[in-house]
Amino acid sequence: MSARMSPIALPPHVLDRPEVQAVLRCHDFGKVFKLARQWGGISFVKIADACDIKPERVGRLARGEGAITTYEKITRIADALAIPGHLVGLAPRPWEPTQPDALPQGERSFPSSGPEPRATGVSRRGAGAKADREGDDVERRRFLAASGLAGIVGVLPEQNAGSRLGHREVAQLRLRSSRLRRLDDVLGGADTRHIYRTELDGTVRLMRHASYSEATGRLLLSVVSELAQQAGWAAFDAGDQREATTLYRRAYEAAREAGDRALEGNSLAFLAYQQVSSTASGVATAMESCRTAGSDVPPTVRGLLHERRAWAHARAGEAKETEAALAQAEEALSGGFDHPGPEWASWVDGRELQIMKGRCWAELRRPLRAVPELETALADFDDAQARDKALYLSWLAHAYLDAGEVEQSAKVIGRAIDLSAGVGSVRPRQRIQTFLTRLHPHRSLEPVADVLHRAG
Repeated sequence: MSARMSPIALPPHVLDRPEVQAVLRCHDFGKVFKLARQWGGISFVKIADACDIKPERVGRLARGEGAITTYEKITRIADALAIPGHLVGLAPRPWEPTQPDALPQGERSFPSSGPEPRATGVSRRGAGAKADREGDDVERRRFLAASGLAGIVGVLPEQNAGSRLGHREVAQLRLRSSRLRRLDDVLGGADTRHIYRTELDGTVRLMRHASYSEATGRLLLSVVSELAQQAGWAAFDAGDQREATTLYRRAYEAAREAGDRALEGNSLAFLAYQQVSSTASGVATAMESCRTAGSDVPPTVRGLLHERRAWAHARAGEAKETEAALAQAEEALSGGFDHPGPEWASWVDGRELQIMKGRCWAELRRPLRAVPELETALADFDDAQARDKALYLSWLAHAYLDAGEVEQSAKVIGRAIDLSAGVGSVRPRQRIQTFLTRLHPHRSLEPVADVLHRAG
């Protein structure tokens, strides 16, 4: 029996109540269960059975103890109680008669805080288990964005004037920053920019209303720099270049005041990356980022800065300089590490370098060097990191086309189109559209015609 016809479904007069809709949007299912019993006459035992939750846990949730945060469980509850998907941050459920376009204004299934994240006109054709899995991945990403990341993001504690901050509070702020940074692996800037900016502004307010030693102040400024970099990256990813520039410069000033050379260099590297993504040359800024950081920063930081310098050289068409920068990045990452370095650079490793090599050689129209690097690095790259994988596949598609492998390039860009669906980032869309323009002269070939048709 479908959830829509289920005997325990919440009656329409219950779902229509504003207080019920409010707790649903907050994923406060304990209150939902209490209201279901009070106004719908549904016992906790029936709720437990239908939602596949132990009866004692239903009771605890109803008393305000604990929370439901997993995508799978929230989906199960929505279907068991016939709760429309838009009320809990899900796509319309299969049993819902109303399509998303028919929803009232303000009740769209997946609100976005930034530009439209899909590649223009992109749709998927075909069926089967693979398409189902891809649909699930898209819905999971949208669910995370629409639900406000419940259970991950908390409000910074208010500080009374004169409150004292020490190393423990700094450690807590760094832990929050680390957790939030991981969201960028699976969500785009359009979904996360407001979260990172809120965390940055809250940390600055915390510093303003508290007291601390000079040493603690420098540590706090380093946290501010990290947060400003992450907020700037999200703004850049969402397509707001002016805000990104402002935040990167803010990050640079905070790092300089803190005396944190690694973060100073990284702030400049972010600016260089942004510059080369437009019509400006970022070579000078990228070189300055390496000089600013110096040779004493941790290997992962050196590797990251030289990688971004290599990218700036590649975009400028400077093959010799590109190869030299890549060699310096490889040297930094291949030696033994005396210490792991900052958490914000911990993702820089051998595979990241291999991807950057492939991107650089693709940009320099050296497909024989680009294709092996990208193919190897992407062989087991997780589809959950959809934005990054779609972007990397776009460079692989360019490399295949430069090598004359037109059909293979069409196949690769088709995969990038699939992955980019539902990603809150303007960058995959931009790169896909650029590549489709290159592919258009080959539209007489069936694989090309197919992917162009899919792209609308």
